[in-house]
Amino acid sequence: MNKTKLAGILSLLFAAPAWAISPFTVTDIRVEGIQRTEAGTVFSYLPVKVGEVMNDEQAAVAIRALYGTGFFKDVRLEVEQGVLIVLVKERPSIASIQVNGVKDFSKDQLKDNMKYAGLAEARIFDKGALDKAVQDLKRQYVARGKYGVSVNAKVTELERNRVGVVFDVVEGEISKIKQINIVGNKAYSEADLLDLMKLSTPDWMSWMSKNDQYSKQKLSADMESMRSFYMDSGFLEFNINSTQISITPDKKDIYITINVTEGEKYTISKVAVSGNTLVAKEEIEKLVQVKPNDAFSRKALSETSKLVGERLAAEGYAFANVNAIPDLNKEKHEVAFNFVVDPGQRVYIRRINIAGNTKTRDEVIRREFRQVEGAWFDVTKIKKSKQRVDRLNFFSEVNVETPAVQGTSDQMDVNASVKEKSTGSFTVGAGISQGEGLVLSGGVTQANLFGSGNMLSTQLNTSKINKNISVSYTNPYYTDEGVSRGFDIYQRNTNATNTIMSRYTSATTGGGVRFGIPISEDQSISFGLSAEKSTIGLTALSPLSYQNYVTTFGSTNTTVLGTLGWGRDSRDSAIYTTEGTVQRAYAEVALPVMDMRYYKVNYDQQWYYPISSDFTLMLNGMAGAGRGYGGKQMPFFKNFYAGGSGSVRGYEANSLGPRDANNFSLGGQRRVAASMEIMAPIPGIKDKSVRLSGFVDGGAVYGTGTLPGSVGMRYSYGAAVTWLSPMGPMKFSYGLPLNKQAVDKLQAFQFTLGTMF
Repeated sequence: MNKTKLAGILSLLFAAPAWAISPFTVTDIRVEGIQRTEAGTVFSYLPVKVGEVMNDEQAAVAIRALYGTGFFKDVRLEVEQGVLIVLVKERPSIASIQVNGVKDFSKDQLKDNMKYAGLAEARIFDKGALDKAVQDLKRQYVARGKYGVSVNAKVTELERNRVGVVFDVVEGEISKIKQINIVGNKAYSEADLLDLMKLSTPDWMSWMSKNDQYSKQKLSADMESMRSFYMDSGFLEFNINSTQISITPDKKDIYITINVTEGEKYTISKVAVSGNTLVAKEEIEKLVQVKPNDAFSRKALSETSKLVGERLAAEGYAFANVNAIPDLNKEKHEVAFNFVVDPGQRVYIRRINIAGNTKTRDEVIRREFRQVEGAWFDVTKIKKSKQRVDRLNFFSEVNVETPAVQGTSDQMDVNASVKEKSTGSFTVGAGISQGEGLVLSGGVTQANLFGSGNMLSTQLNTSKINKNISVSYTNPYYTDEGVSRGFDIYQRNTNATNTIMSRYTSATTGGGVRFGIPISEDQSISFGLSAEKSTIGLTALSPLSYQNYVTTFGSTNTTVLGTLGWGRDSRDSAIYTTEGTVQRAYAEVALPVMDMRYYKVNYDQQWYYPISSDFTLMLNGMAGAGRGYGGKQMPFFKNFYAGGSGSVRGYEANSLGPRDANNFSLGGQRRVAASMEIMAPIPGIKDKSVRLSGFVDGGAVYGTGTLPGSVGMRYSYGAAVTWLSPMGPMKFSYGLPLNKQAVDKLQAFQFTLGTMF
C-alpha cells in the first residue's frame, strides 16, 4: 500500500520544503490516534472538506492549527488514494494533583491557585504550566519569609494516556533578620535610626508583628521614614546610596546593610512669598511654616504648600500651585526659600455624582453635601461634605474625588463613591458576673429604613434586671432645613430582686415626641415631651429609704417629662476616629403638672487626639446630677449607677456607690466617670475595623449609703479590643481594679456582641 507523506514534524513547516505534492481532490477524511478528542474537533481545524482540493500550503495551515489547540504533541498528514489521513498523538490529561508537606496553606487553596497557571485535574497536561505552578508556589512561601522552601514536582504516567502530578514541598523555616547595619551615619546613632524602622531583629513581639521577616515593601517604607527623618531635621543633602540584602547558605538568616550619606545640616536664612496671592499677602505669610534660623524641614515645606493651596482653594482656585524655590549657600550651609504662588483659574462645580449606593437614596447623601452644583469650588465644603456623609454611619467607606472636566479649564465634578454596610442590627450584650452568671440583652435597629435615612428601632431586653420593649422612630430631615422629629413608645420592667442592686421592682409605660434642630455644622439642640406611668413593688429586703418613699408618695406615679439637650460632634470620622470631639449635655425635668417633681442633668465628652499615624489618645468624661424639687424627692428608681462597660470596667455593672445594710447597690444622685484610652491597630492586621487599646478608668456614684467603704472613686486598668465586624460591632475588655475595697464586686471580662442584617 503506497502512502504519500504530506507533513511530519512541526519544524519542517518552518524550513524551505524539499518536496511538494500535486494538488488532489479529497475523497474522504480519516482521523487516527484520538482517544478523548472528538473527531469533529479535528475536522473543524482542517482548511478543506470532502470534495475540495488539497495542496501542501493547506497541509501546513492544518498542522499549525492542530498544534495550536494544545491537545496534541504530534500531528502528521498522509494521503492514501485520495483519502486524507490525520494521524495525531494526544497530550496526556491530568488524572490527579497531590500536594505533600504543606502546612502553611490550605491544599484546596493551592490547587485553586494552580488553575490560574493552567494546571488542574481533567485538563491537558502542559509542562510549561507545571513549571509556572512550581514557581508560583515558591513565591507564596517567599512572601511569608521562607526563603529555603523546596518544591519538587513529579509526573507519573498512567493508563489511558493520563498522568498524575505530585508536588513534594519542604517548607523549611522562616528566614529571620539576623542583623541590620547602617553605614555612613554620624549625626545620629545606629540605634536611633533603627528605632525608625519597622523591620527589626527578632524580639518579644515578633511573633505577632512579623517585623523580623524581610519584605521589600517594608524596607522601602523604612527607607522613606529614614529619609523623612533626616530631611525634617535639616539634612537637605541626605541620600541613601544603596541597600544590600544577603542571606546565609542555609536560608535561615538575613543581613541588611544600608549605606547613607548625611551631608551637612542646613538652616533657613530667608523666607519670601511672591506671585499672585489673591488674598492679602500677610495672610499667606502667616501660613508659612518655616522661619529664618529654623532647621530645614521638608515636612514644613510640604505643609506650607498644602495650607496655602487650601486657602486659595477655599476661594475657588482648585488648581493653585505653590512652589518653594530654594537658594542654597553650600559654604554657610544655609538655604533661602521663595514661595511662588500661582492661583491658576477659578473653578466651579459642574456636577455632583454619587455611586455605590444600591440601597440608600441619592437624596439622603446629597442633603449632607455642603458643596453645591454651580457654585465655586470650596475645599473646606468638600471636606465637610465627606465628613457629614461619613457620620451617617451607613457606609463602611466614603471616598470623594474632584476630577477636572475634560475639555474645560474652569470646571470640576465631585464624584462621591460609597460602600454600603448593613445598617440593620440585632445586637446582643453580655457580661460574666460572679453573682448573676451570663447576662443577655438584645435589640433590633434599622438605621436606614428603606434607604430613606430614617431610623426605626425596637429594643427587646430580657436580662435578669430589665425586661424592656420599646419602639423608636426618627426622621432626621423632618424639614428641609434639617430639623429632626422622633417618636418613642416604651414598656420598661425592672426586677432588681435577684441582682446586686437594692431590692425593688418597677413597671413603666410611656411615650413621647422629640425634635432636633441644627444650630451649626457640628452642633444641634434637641427637646422633647413625654408622659409615663410607673408602678413600684417592694420586698422584705427592700431598704428603709425605698419603703419610706412608697409610703410618702405611693406605689404608682404619673410623670410628664420635658427634655432639653445639646450636642457637638467634630470627629474626623465616625468609622475610624482619630481626631475631634463629641460633647453631649442633656437635661430631664419632671414638669409640675403631675405627681413627680425632679430633674436630672448629664454631660458627656469624648476627645480624640492623634499621637501618631497609628496611635490615638481618647479621653472620655461624664458627669450627672439630680434631685427633687417642690417638696418631692427624686425617685430612687431614677438614680445613677456606675460600674461595668461604659463607665468603670473591671467592676460589676451597677455595683459602685452607696450600699444598703444588705450590701446591695442603692445608686445615687450624682455620678462622675472618666477614662483614658490609647487606641492602635493590632500589629500585623491592616484592617482598620479592628483596634486594640489600653485603658485606665475611674468613677464613683454619690448619695446616701449605710455600708462603710462603698462610696468613693474606684479605678481600674486593662486592655480592650473593638472590632467593627461584618456581623456588627464587637467589644471585648479585660479590666483589673487599682483600689479595690472589700465590699466591691468585680467582673474582669466583659464583652458586647452584635449581629448585622
